[in-house]
Amino acid sequence: QVQLVESGGGLVQAGGTLRLSCAASGSIVSFNAMGWYRQAPGKERELLAAITSGGSTNYAGSVKGRFTIDRDNAKNTMYLQMTSLKPEDTAVYYCNAAIRTSWLQNEYHYWGQGTQVTVSS
Repeated sequence: QVQLVESGGGLVQAGGTLRLSCAASGSIVSFNAMGWYRQAPGKERELLAAITSGGSTNYAGSVKGRFTIDRDNAKNTMYLQMTSLKPEDTAVYYCNAAIRTSWLQNEYHYWGQGTQVTVSS
């Protein structure tokens, strides 16, 4: 059984900084592409940033230059450094990871439970 657990969310003033973490645990054989998503009330979940197992990254235009995704493969952990936060960044943030639990099975995408980020003006 694989679990992804996010942490680091909270309340911050506009212009502030937060660092989210996503730690994977369980029977993990390989840990491949990972990404951070968010979902604001009444809106669809959107992809913010993605990182491959080799460290290549991509960002949505709304967060490019403000957010940085990275990962520590040895710790099976992914991070999202968020700077210059705006009230419109308020949402529940989710991590997603493509994980293989057996070399005999295909990888599967797992989701974390989400962590709330609230940016006050």
